[in-house]
Amino acid sequence: MKKEDKEKVQASEEAQDEEVADVSKEKGAVEEVEEPLEEETAKETVETEEIPAPAEEEEAKPPEKKKKEEEEEIDEERVYTIPLEKAWVRPPKKRAPRAMHMIRDFITKHMKLEMRVEEEEEKEELPKLVISKDVNEKVWSRGIQKPPRKIRVRAAKDKDGNVTVYLAEGE
Repeated sequence: MKKEDKEKVQASEEAQDEEVADVSKEKGAVEEVEEPLEEETAKETVETEEIPAPAEEEEAKPPEKKKKEEEEEIDEERVYTIPLEKAWVRPPKKRAPRAMHMIRDFITKHMKLEMRVEEEEEKEELPKLVISKDVNEKVWSRGIQKPPRKIRVRAAKDKDGNVTVYLAEGE
C-alpha cells in the first residue's frame, strides 16, 4: 500500500503542476522550469551570502569620499576655548540655552560671519553656522542648570563661508 500511496501523491502533484502551468500559459507567463534540488539551492544561497554585490560596495565608498571632500573644502580652521561663566548669571533653568547662544555669538564674532542682510545680498545665500551634535551634548551633559564653565571647540570655515563647530579633540 505504501507504494500505491506514493504513486497517488506523485500523480496529484503532477496534476497540480499541470494546472498551474496551464493557468500561467493563459495569462501569458513564461513556463516554469523544474526546481533544483535542495542541495543545489543551499549551495547557491551560501555562495550569494559570501560574495557581496558590487552595488553595495559602491554605496559604501561615496560617504568616505564625501568626508574627504569636506575636509578638502575647509578654508580656515581654528581652535577656541569659549568661556561660558556668564551663563551662570542666568536663572538655573535658562543656563544651558544661554550657553548655546554664547557659543553661537562667540563663533559668529571670531570667525567673522556676516549675518546682516542687505537689499543687494538678498539673492545670495547667507553663510550658515552649524554647531555639531557633540558640542550640544557636551553643554547639556550635566543638565539645564549646570553647563560647563568653559568649552574647547574647533571651528572650520569652508570656501562658501559656512562655519561648522566641532568639539576639540581630547574632550
